[in-house]
Amino acid sequence: MKRCSLRRTHIPFFLRLLLSAYFIEAGFLLILAPWTALWDRNYFAASWPWLSTLMSNHFVRGGVTGVGLVTGWVGVRDLSRAFVSRWSDPT
Repeated sequence: MKRCSLRRTHIPFFLRLLLSAYFIEAGFLLILAPWTALWDRNYFAASWPWLSTLMSNHFVRGGVTGVGLVTGWVGVRDLSRAFVSRWSDPT
């Protein structure tokens, strides 16, 4: 039986910075967007009444905010890991 070897992929430092910035920005947007007036003035929500009812539910808004918190946390964690690995790696 052949063994599957897991090897660590090397992602360049600049790409990790870009991905981290994207996750932090997307998380920030998902945290704030459900609680702004733009959330209520949505084209799709105006087109479909059932979607408007769903989007005005506070549990849905809280869920989107929770996804934003997790996304932002992942971005901050990856950013910190990128800098730690950069400082600890002599290459």
